[in-house]
Amino acid sequence: MILYRPLAQTGPAPKSAQCLAGGWCWFTQAEVLEPGVTSRIIPADDIPADVLDRLTAPRTPQAGLDWATPHVMGILNVTPDSFSDGGQFTGAAAAIAHAREMAQCGAAIIDVGGESTRPGATLVPEAEEVARIRPVIEATAQAVETPISIDTRKAAVAEAALQAGAQLVNDVSGLSFDPQMAETVAESSVPVCLMHAQGDPTNMQNAPRYTDVLHEVYAYLDARITVAEAAGIDRARILVDPGIGFGKTQEHNLTLLRHIGVFHGLGCPVLLGASRKKFIGTLTDAPDPADRMPGTLAVTLIAAMQGVQLHRVHDITPAVKALKMAQAVLGAKK
Repeated sequence: MILYRPLAQTGPAPKSAQCLAGGWCWFTQAEVLEPGVTSRIIPADDIPADVLDRLTAPRTPQAGLDWATPHVMGILNVTPDSFSDGGQFTGAAAAIAHAREMAQCGAAIIDVGGESTRPGATLVPEAEEVARIRPVIEATAQAVETPISIDTRKAAVAEAALQAGAQLVNDVSGLSFDPQMAETVAESSVPVCLMHAQGDPTNMQNAPRYTDVLHEVYAYLDARITVAEAAGIDRARILVDPGIGFGKTQEHNLTLLRHIGVFHGLGCPVLLGASRKKFIGTLTDAPDPADRMPGTLAVTLIAAMQGVQLHRVHDITPAVKALKMAQAVLGAKK
């Protein structure tokens, strides 16, 4: 498989430039990435036509979001054991108050999760997960206009969340954990985010291995899109997430971040979830996840400069302001 990473730029563009995913970046060249071969740079016009079409096609608005500018997804974990904020928002009142705060701070969508998928986490029974998320989603949907997504691997939980007011399903298993999930999403007509993970939370960080992490993650997401389409989920309803920290070493994560622009070749909006993760703490000497906001901001801005549309973060205000400032300085298209 040959991948093409658009060398994204912002600001005034020459007439020959191609618009990246209908968004704020443009490119005139691309890096060609082939396993076992030294990468090379080619003009954008030399990219195969079908790939170029997917790289440039404007993305269909989903869950009330257009993709002309980058957006922030706020994390709302109603769990006792999430790696960064476990136990902080397990009560409905605290969770709803935090959702209101995130909406006021500029979160474009709020991602509610009732099962931790941190390394070493164990499976939560469906009924317990539903009991955690349903009252929070119902109340939040009434309290704020900001759309809500449900972070779950289970069809029954997704269905309960959608009935409560969620508008997007964020499945870290890429529809592979629960055989009913694809049908549930297809019948609901809501968008879905498909994420890559090697292994599951109980074992994914034991000894992750890849021959070529970039190509393998891309191929997996491409295959999961095919599965979703076969189930009746149109590609226009799909987002993709390379799964930073889900069965990856520090170097795997850095490789994916350096080349994250290749995932635009799948023809879907790209979601990045790197907030406060361990590799950021390691590289910035921040063992406490709460101290990893500066490193998270760096990753967010680097990804936004490669056209990544949705950034899943804990620290809403810094991310929103950093993205706003970056676009102002760079002269990115609005």
